[in-house]
Amino acid sequence: MATIAFIGLGIMGSPMAINMVRAGHTVTGYNRTPSRARALTDAGGAAAGSIAEAVSGADVVALMVPDSADVEQVITAEDGVLAHAAPNTVIIDFSSIAPDAAIRMAERTASVGHAFLDAPVSGGEEGAIAGTLSIMVGGAEDAFARATPVLEAVGATIAHVGPSGSGQMVKAANQLIVAANIEALAEALVFLEAQDVDTAAAVRVLGGGLAGSAVLDTKATRMLDRDFTPGGRIDLHHKDLGNMAAAARHAGVVLPVGSLVASLMASARANGDGGLDHSALFRGVERLSGRLSDPPA
Repeated sequence: MATIAFIGLGIMGSPMAINMVRAGHTVTGYNRTPSRARALTDAGGAAAGSIAEAVSGADVVALMVPDSADVEQVITAEDGVLAHAAPNTVIIDFSSIAPDAAIRMAERTASVGHAFLDAPVSGGEEGAIAGTLSIMVGGAEDAFARATPVLEAVGATIAHVGPSGSGQMVKAANQLIVAANIEALAEALVFLEAQDVDTAAAVRVLGGGLAGSAVLDTKATRMLDRDFTPGGRIDLHHKDLGNMAAAARHAGVVLPVGSLVASLMASARANGDGGLDHSALFRGVERLSGRLSDPPA
């Protein structure tokens, strides 16, 4: 069993840290808002007042923070992980960041004797709570082997996909697929609501055919109920699609649908929906169709 410092106890990080405790690991969490640690301590974990306190004595440091700059700050700041981590610590970054930032962090941590894995996740808040996330991991194979028992506490599908930065590349592809699915579902439901059909029954039958998907299973009811309580926020998906676009441009790859959904995500954000769940792309379709009337639930 590992001794884990978990930094970032938000919508995803908190249930992930709790599942590590339930798997038998010793977990100390840190969050800039101390009250976010309460669920972890209730589950048998511990709370730290600083990164230094959390990292002290840990052989694994896990991060789940919003963006590349946050990861770099947590790891490299004067009071960050590298200033306090014991030698040969495995640092697992579950955040979704730019691939080049992941490569840079791997090089920086290796230079002082640590191992870094970029291990972004897919499955949303539901998967984080259930411990069924899909985890795409980039980095050295020996570090992946060391980290596997920790990854298994939070994920059901875990794959080592290549060297540092590869996990973030796969996550960018994941976010393209998810955004395209959410947009297609949103358009289908706005279309159906304009017709004389039972939309709830329509969703059930669509889910049993080739149109069925994890997106339909988890997002259709949110759309029909206009419940956009954030799980995967539009702000964060917008960031991820920006990473996708930058990586595609660097590789010389053209992604027509990716460009379209990135624009629609940016439009939702520009219209004030950035803090909502990404299923609120539905509101964008309503807006374009002149059917948006009610504020989000």
